[in-house]
Order: sequence, then C-alpha cells, then structure tokens
Amino acid sequence: MAVTEQKKAIVANLKEILTSSKGAVITSYKGLTVAQDTALRVELRKAGVTYHVIKNTMTRIAAKEAGLDDMIPFLEGTTAMAYSADDAVAPAKVISEFIKKNNLAEEEKLVVKGGIVEGKVVSADEVKAIASLPSREILIGKLLGSMQAPVSNTVGIMGNMVRSIVNVLDAIRKQKEEQASA
Repeated sequence: MAVTEQKKAIVANLKEILTSSKGAVITSYKGLTVAQDTALRVELRKAGVTYHVIKNTMTRIAAKEAGLDDMIPFLEGTTAMAYSADDAVAPAKVISEFIKKNNLAEEEKLVVKGGIVEGKVVSADEVKAIASLPSREILIGKLLGSMQAPVSNTVGIMGNMVRSIVNVLDAIRKQKEEQASA
C-alpha cells in the first residue's frame, strides 16, 4: 500500500514539473561517465536548471495526465530530464553546449531526445534550434539598439542641418564684411 502511495506522489511531482516548467529537455545518458555526469550537473546548476534521472513508466503517466502525450515516444531507454521553472532556453542551451564541448555527439553518450518549451512538446531538432538562439539579454540589447538607431540618425541629421545653416550664415557675414570694406 505504501509503495503505491509513493508512486502516486512521484507521478504527481513529475506532473507538476512538466506543467510548471518553462523549459525541459529529455536526454539519454547511456555510457556517460560519473565525471562527465558530475560536470554536466555542475553546469546545469550554475544556470539554475534542475537535472534528474526519471522513471519512464511514471513519467508516461504524468505526461498523459498533463496532456503531453507527444512526449511519450521520448521515454524509452535511459532517460533524464533537465528543467527550469524560470528560463525556457537554459536547459537546451547548457546541454547542447556540454555535448559540443565534450564531443559527446559522435559517441552518443548524451543524446537529446526532445523537450518541452512553454508547455509545448518539441523534437530534438527543435531543442537544438532553441539552444542556438542568443540569450534573452542579447535579444533585448539588439531590440533596443534597433529602436535607438532611428532616433540617433535623426539627431545626426538635425545636427548636420544646423551646421549647414551656421556655415551659410557665416559665409553671408563674410561676404557682407568684404563688400563693406571694399
């Protein structure tokens, strides 16, 4: 009886994670060494991402209850999930960079199976595309820069117009002084 209650609690916790996370990445970690796993966990923790090995059966039940049936095909073999309640891109970015940095793609020791972004199930290719996006701060900077460019261009043009008027008035003044002295 107690085992069933424990499993129900685990499923409820998984369902809560799946529904409340802004971003999650489902991975296969077969053949990953303890040192590599520890290094990955450290990188994820620095980015504010939680990482757990998950039970496929219980996660399938939680995914069905959460309405994420498209996620079920990812739940085969060794499965771990990295998720963040605050940042939809961080799990994908950290895992993709870790795979690239440690050359794990060729060895298939750490493989992205798929993920969830803002409550929508995404494929492994979409996770990789999300990971290649610039950070939120960079995107905001680019937006502000593009909004500021027309204003600074206008200020530059206005400054040039004022300089031109001053130059014309100065030329007229010099011409009148020459005519007066002649």
